[in-house]
Amino acid sequence: MITHTLTIHNGDEQRQIQVPHGANLRQTLLDAGLSPYAPLMRRANCGGRGLCATCGVWIDATPAPAHWHDRLAQQFGYPRLSCQIHVAGDMVVRLIPEKKIWGGRRQAAENHDVM
Repeated sequence: MITHTLTIHNGDEQRQIQVPHGANLRQTLLDAGLSPYAPLMRRANCGGRGLCATCGVWIDATPAPAHWHDRLAQQFGYPRLSCQIHVAGDMVVRLIPEKKIWGGRRQAAENHDVM
């Protein structure tokens, strides 16, 4: 089985886990006890269908978007939907602990290969 290293930054904490190739990022985070959601949205979300846009995370060296929302997010500097990303290589993921519902837009100078 092919696995990849997922490095997760959650505020000041950093954690690395091994993830099977093709694993859904949202589900992987939840299985590891890490939520891509703001506290308000942990129960009120679309369950990973790419509709509510509340599971956004920052990803360094982002994979190509496959979902319409992810294409717009990447183009305009917004977080990527973790529910629409499948792990196909080592990744660095940054959770957004300060978000209220959705993550805010990054300015071009702050982006980590987002635009």
